[in-house]
Amino acid sequence: MKRIDQAFLTIGLASTLLFSGCVKKESTENITSSDSLLSQPLVSHIYTADPSAHVFDNRIYIYPSHDIEAGTPENDNGDHFDMRDYHILSMDSIGGEITDHGVALDIKNIPWAGRQLWAPDAAFANDTYYLYFPVKDKQDIFRIGVATSTKPEGPFIAEPEPIANSYSIDPTVFQDDDGTFYMYFGGIWGGQLQRWDNNIYDSAGALRKAEELAVLPRVAKLSPDMKQFAEKVKEIKLVDENGNLFTETQNDKRFFEAAWMHKYNGKYYFSYSTGDTHFINYAVGDSPYGPFTYKGVVLHPVQGWTNHHSIVEINNKWYLFYHDVQLSGKTHLRNVKVTELKHNEDGSIEAVQPYIIK
Repeated sequence: MKRIDQAFLTIGLASTLLFSGCVKKESTENITSSDSLLSQPLVSHIYTADPSAHVFDNRIYIYPSHDIEAGTPENDNGDHFDMRDYHILSMDSIGGEITDHGVALDIKNIPWAGRQLWAPDAAFANDTYYLYFPVKDKQDIFRIGVATSTKPEGPFIAEPEPIANSYSIDPTVFQDDDGTFYMYFGGIWGGQLQRWDNNIYDSAGALRKAEELAVLPRVAKLSPDMKQFAEKVKEIKLVDENGNLFTETQNDKRFFEAAWMHKYNGKYYFSYSTGDTHFINYAVGDSPYGPFTYKGVVLHPVQGWTNHHSIVEINNKWYLFYHDVQLSGKTHLRNVKVTELKHNEDGSIEAVQPYIIK
């Protein structure tokens, strides 16, 4: 395991308050080295992305993707995101020293895996820690797997088969107040969600046309053993204030990937990435199944093509974990960050501006 000095993180968090009232910026195309960054990378010795953060045993654990320079040619399906293992990070508090616990799970130790270990998540139940991960099987179809450990940092041992009836990418697991766990997942384009209709795979499944209804994210309740779905996978309705589903042309609001769920004042907050328009948005509902009504932006665009986040309460404050490409300038070599997130009195989220133009 490796420890990294994180004194500069405190500076990044302090800037959250300092710059919260400054001018907003929708595009990062003109970001320069003279711009102020809201926060700094949590670690710089490896590239990390897609941070799913949790508090286990009074310690903050971050379950990110581990980006590498694999030499895989870049394309719209994301083949250049050719990750092969996971490193889990932890810290005692926001701004504290980071521990890299080393390799928690390697693709070579997943019997059914083919390639591309993408964004994971974790949960704790039954005195066991569960790591959920998407990876393409040997037929090059994304499935979701699960691995277990007695420790939050692993190492994790993968189940011999993927979760039955699972598909696509970006699993996130949410525990409701009654103890029930739900998995939210899905991602279009390289995430293959457009190939699944009523949970049936069609290799010729195409992306939606501009005027067609957008592809919807998915949800399923987990079984008590946390290793299977307890029900048929359902679509999640993501709607505007009039209850209308979004079309593909509304790509600044429709779902692309990176689902996350948190609960605040009795309401369910479903947040997600819009992908090609680079927003992290949120929608609110009264049930873990939705429908979820679009409310606004959580995080404005960052440097790099992708973004993927998590939202977690730590010591009575809320924090947003996310990534950009500050360290590398390359879209597939990312670095995770964190900043404070604020809910307003009316329940809305105060949108985060990741860069402040001087």
